[in-house]
Amino acid sequence: MLVSLCMIAYNEERVLNGLFRDFSTQDYPHDQIEIVLVDSSSTDNTHKMMTEFKNTDYGFSDVVIVECPKKNQAASWNCAIMSAHGDVIIRVDAHARIPRNFVSRNIYNINLGEKVVGGGRPNITSDVSPWKLTLLAAEESLFGSSVASYRRPTAKREYMDSLFHAAYKREVFETVGGFNETLGRTEDNELHYRIRQAGYKLCCCPDIISYQHTRNSLRDMIKQKFSNGKWIGLTVSSCPKCLSYYHFAPMIFVGLIVISIIFACFGFFLPLQILAILYAMFDIVNTVGCFATKTIQPQFILLPFIFPILHISYGIGTYAGLLKIPFWKKKRNDAYADKQIEKVKNKVKKNTKKRQQLEKEIEKQKEKESKSK
Repeated sequence: MLVSLCMIAYNEERVLNGLFRDFSTQDYPHDQIEIVLVDSSSTDNTHKMMTEFKNTDYGFSDVVIVECPKKNQAASWNCAIMSAHGDVIIRVDAHARIPRNFVSRNIYNINLGEKVVGGGRPNITSDVSPWKLTLLAAEESLFGSSVASYRRPTAKREYMDSLFHAAYKREVFETVGGFNETLGRTEDNELHYRIRQAGYKLCCCPDIISYQHTRNSLRDMIKQKFSNGKWIGLTVSSCPKCLSYYHFAPMIFVGLIVISIIFACFGFFLPLQILAILYAMFDIVNTVGCFATKTIQPQFILLPFIFPILHISYGIGTYAGLLKIPFWKKKRNDAYADKQIEKVKNKVKKNTKKRQQLEKEIEKQKEKESKSK
């Protein structure tokens, strides 16, 4: 079974070598792996590193480098899918690391009859230091990051609303098409919603795992949380059903802060006091949990301050997205997005037919050679 292992990147020279090493050590037969690399108009050495990887003979069926002029994740993933010829298409982020059995375990679970599979995706950090381990602890915490089940390893097979670094049977994209290019950060949510609407299930498997690098500075984490929140707000006007209630928890928290402060300005301090006490309880409990379950770092003492910073950044981002909806709607080209989704669907079908024809020709050639002998 041919597998297309796809990765997109924009200025990712700092992390690509590690991921390329992971690609090269996969225990699935390399002659049955097609590597698809998409360069989203990088300005650093990303393209050069991709070329060097392509020119190194690891025995892969093919290594394809695709240029995407748009600095948009959804557009880049669409380029990857349209360039893939595998029976199974696997998506892996540039900021990821994968174990050597990653491809083989995905294919094993696909062969059990699943159409979309994935596994837990815990966070890791590079260039380990006490401060980076503290940021990692905040990101790994349910309180600091997300309650989404796919972020952590699972103990049993279960079906979820979304998956990270998922593997898809080719027919899934033939049915639902590609990503919505008007979205950023939430393109996965929207695609997986359409996949579920088409009748497919997303299976999270305990034997599949991959890793995602966390941001290495608090400033980058704040920017990430704000951007995540902003796209949650914007997506409300595009596909609200693809979002879950927990996406709006930080927004509600920020709203309660503002309302409590307004009450306090008029002499009613009780709402603010109750909110502060309740939040402090969760804050302290989760900080103690980090001290109890992880290798203690001196900077862990800052976690009670890091947690609210991340929550408030995400919440403010969501409000910013909601306020931006009227202006975004004017610029948003839904007709173009639908056209691109359909374009991916048609291209995948076309590639499937081409491959089937090629396989028939190869089979006929083999029959002729066998008869001539």
